[in-house]
Amino acid sequence: MSLTNTQARYGSVAKALHWSVALLILAMLPVGFIAAKLAEATQAGSPIVSISVLTTLFSAHKTFGVLVLILAVLRILWALTQSRPAPLHPERKLETLAAEAVHWMLYAFILLVPLTGWIHHAASSGFAPIWGPFGQDLPFVAKNEALSHVFAQLHFATVLGMVGTLGLHIAGALKHQVIDRDVTLARMLPGRTLPEAALSGVGAEPHGKAASLFVAVLLLGVGAGVTSQLIGQGHDAATPPHTSPSATATPAPLTATATAASTLPVWQVEDGTLALEITQLGNLISGQFDNWQADIRYDPEATGTDKGAVSVDIDIASLSLGTVAAQAMGADYFDSAEFPTARYEATLQDIDGALSAVGSLTIKGIAVPLTLPVALRVEGGQAEASGAFTLDRRAFGIGDTVPDEGTLGFGVDLNFTLKATRQ
Repeated sequence: MSLTNTQARYGSVAKALHWSVALLILAMLPVGFIAAKLAEATQAGSPIVSISVLTTLFSAHKTFGVLVLILAVLRILWALTQSRPAPLHPERKLETLAAEAVHWMLYAFILLVPLTGWIHHAASSGFAPIWGPFGQDLPFVAKNEALSHVFAQLHFATVLGMVGTLGLHIAGALKHQVIDRDVTLARMLPGRTLPEAALSGVGAEPHGKAASLFVAVLLLGVGAGVTSQLIGQGHDAATPPHTSPSATATPAPLTATATAASTLPVWQVEDGTLALEITQLGNLISGQFDNWQADIRYDPEATGTDKGAVSVDIDIASLSLGTVAAQAMGADYFDSAEFPTARYEATLQDIDGALSAVGSLTIKGIAVPLTLPVALRVEGGQAEASGAFTLDRRAFGIGDTVPDEGTLGFGVDLNFTLKATRQ
């Protein structure tokens, strides 16, 4: 069998690339669909499989996709050096045009599907890694959740396009096999040597190659326009999820802890961040709570060690944490539906000349003692404070179904910064 194409047959190189890509696509699509459905169950609080199994499925899907992209590029480069075998029925001009258009569209989708998926992966934080030597990042693709969100939608849209085009491609092959009973399918099957009699009449160049390419581009353009409209209606690409300010100015209600300091000066939070970092599969994932309220009563001149009190309410659903934010809201993790707010209550104490917050943090209804040092700088009526601490997620029953620290680290690093004005 010839390595290259002839007017009558596909060569062995074209066949090998065709079937390699086809088998990978047939593996990639169902694995991705199954992983997505299992992830939805996990996020809804009804996990069917463990996180490690779910991660393996997503990693397999992504790795298959990268392999498809590499082989697709090789296939297209090879195709550019070859003449395709002529159609068996050149007199059927409309059918030939449609077949050529579908062929070009399929080329486009086997490039766009893995490419949009890889960009979505590279722009996000929190992911199942791609196996092998393939990079988790891409040149010129920054970590940006808005960008990741857009390419996630584009990836889904191109998958739908691929499935539809692939269906047309398979339907055409079956039509030639079952209805026309010709050798269109047979001349792409590996190891087949066809008699010349079966190829009689073949030899003319395909009709309308430029026209078929124009039709394919036109259809892809229409699809791109529809997709852009849907994305624009569903989400503003320039605005990432959770656009609420980092800290609200409304003080949290005073509690028993803060009541003792109710006569002390109030400090109004003007700006601040409450960030966290977790380790998943050995990768650091950073995020933050975008919505929280703080009531701070503090007097550095107060006598004794007690200088004031603080209470902070945190909106759990405002957590941005890469692609795992939705998963973190599930019943096995923060369970935001049942416990929408976390709360920290503490007294502000001068301990050995340094300010510390001594109190407890309540998450999912579980209160855990927490003392943390506070770095404070006060100039007139303005104050800047910061601090960092580490929590063990297991103390709050977060991720109990993931006992393996290699899958999800036990320690969660948090840090805060804030600017406040004395009222």
